[in-house]
Order: sequence, then C-alpha cells, then structure tokens
Amino acid sequence: MNYTNLQGQVANVKPHYQPSAQSLRLIILLILVMGVAPSPALTAGCPARCICDDQLVVQCAGQHLTAFPNDLPLATRQLIISNNRIVELPPLQLNYLSDLVYLDCSNNSLTEISMSTFGNLGKLAYLDLSFNTLTRIEDRTFGPLSSLVMLRMTDNPGLSDIHPDAFAKNSALQVLDVSRNNLTVLNISSLIALPTLRSVGLSGNSWSCDCDNEDLCLWVHIEAFKFQDEGQTVCRGPPDLQGQRLGELGLQLRSRCHQGLGFWDYLFFLVIGFVIFAAGTVSAWAIGVVMVLYERYVKKKSEQMDPDDEIEQDAGPGTGGGGGHHANPRGNGDLKNTGHMVV
Repeated sequence: MNYTNLQGQVANVKPHYQPSAQSLRLIILLILVMGVAPSPALTAGCPARCICDDQLVVQCAGQHLTAFPNDLPLATRQLIISNNRIVELPPLQLNYLSDLVYLDCSNNSLTEISMSTFGNLGKLAYLDLSFNTLTRIEDRTFGPLSSLVMLRMTDNPGLSDIHPDAFAKNSALQVLDVSRNNLTVLNISSLIALPTLRSVGLSGNSWSCDCDNEDLCLWVHIEAFKFQDEGQTVCRGPPDLQGQRLGELGLQLRSRCHQGLGFWDYLFFLVIGFVIFAAGTVSAWAIGVVMVLYERYVKKKSEQMDPDDEIEQDAGPGTGGGGGHHANPRGNGDLKNTGHMVV
C-alpha cells in the first residue's frame, strides 16, 4: 500500500516538474539571445529546397532556383548550386561563408563575375563556373582566392576575353580548364608565372594562330605535358593553318613573326643613313660659313676704326707745332724790330 501511494504521489508530482524545467530552459535561452543579439546571418539555418548535412555540405543542385539561396549556415564548407537558373552570385551573401572550400556553380545562367564576388573566400580551393553565360573575366577577378587549387570555366559560349592579370594572385592554382569557350587569344603572362600550375585545358576554342598568339603556341610546344588535351587544341585561323595543333606551330610562328631584314629594309636604312649624313654635312658647312662671315665682319669693322684713331693722334702734335711755327716769326720779327730799334 505504501508503494502504491508512493507511485501515486510521484505521478502527481511529475506533471508539475516538467513544465517548470521547460520554463527554466526557455528563460535561459531568452537571456542568451538577448545578451548576444546575433544578426540574422548568424542565426541562418538550411535554405528551402536544399539539403544540409552534418558534414557542413549544402546540396541545392537541380532545384530550379533562380536566385542564390538565402539562410545558408555560416559554417558551410561545401556548397553545390549546380543545374539551376541562378543569374548572379551576390557578394554580400556569398562572402559570409568565409569557411567555404568547395563551390560548384556549374550549369546556371551567370553572366558576369565582379571583383568583389569572392572578396572573403580565402579558403576556397575548388570553383566550378562551367556551363554558364560568362562573356568576360575582369582584372584580378579571382585575386582574393589565394587558396584556389582547381578552377573550371568550360562551356561558356560567349566567353571571349580573359584579362591578362585575372590569375595573377592565384599562386596555389594547379588545374585550370577553359575548354570549349569562344577564346581566340590568351595572354599567358600571369599563367607562366604560377609556380604550381600543372594542368591546363584549352581545347574547343577558336584559336587564332597568328603573331598575337605566338607566346601561347610556344608555351604549348615547350610544356606540352601540362596540356592534357593538346591533341585537340587546334587553330581556327588563318585558313592556311586551320586544324593544325598549337604545339606544332610554336617554332613556326616564332620564325614567321621575327623574320630577318629584307632588301627593302636594308634599302630603307641606307637611305635614312644617307639623309642623316647629308643633313650633318650641310649643317656643318652652314655653321662654318656663318663663322667665316662673322670673322670677316669683325675684322672689317676694326680696320674702319683704326684710321680715325691715327688722324686724332696726328692732329694734336701738328696743332702745337703750328702754334710754335707762327710764334717764331712773330718773335723773330720782334727781335728784329728790337734790334733795329737798338741800332
């Protein structure tokens, strides 16, 4: 009986205990929330139509998304948004994911990537932008991605221009694939400076095998081991080189674009040399003539001044002598007169 009464008492007490514990937990949670006051971004959960697992992977592929998903967990390390219709990667939302290491944006409708898109993704190692509608890659677009190891930008039919410094800061880049785009030329100045680059995909582009691509063709020729699709990397123009592999034309373009001097080149230099020599000779002759004329002028002027000085010098003594000459007759006359008077 006592045991039965004890069970009844416990049964009566238990319902009263559970609400009080739950209320205590709610109060503590409320205090924490009020004290921390996190932003909406810090309390983000899993986006709608996406799957988030315990491995920090967010899977949103093939969900007919037209915009970048909201409410992504800040700790996300892998984000897969492929096979949707997303037209823009908003920098503000994307850069909250500072721990992101894997980003797959393939098969969407992205038209451009700005310099601020990846501004805070210093840990990103894999980036896939294939099967989009990109048209141009601007200066240092991937500059903030200092840890980027693999970059895929294949199958963008409108991609025709990649800035020479687009990859200048990606010193960790090992694999670059720009196959099946609309590239005709590629400045490789920043690519050849990457210390870890070991694989490049170039096939399926409209390469123009002229002097503008001389360095690219020579690079493919010298380091063919880096180009896994070297056999399919061929020229689309000019017509006489269409279908030939870029690697085969490296040395040929080198000799074609740096030909020796021809007959007309030598004739041109000969004429220019003669003109310079003639101009120098005429200038020296003219200076000599001017100097001679000036010397004669100075000499003639000095000769014109000398007779005037001589006349002035002669006039002074002549005048004094003349005075003496006239004085003597008068003196003699006086003496004579005086003598005559004495007599």
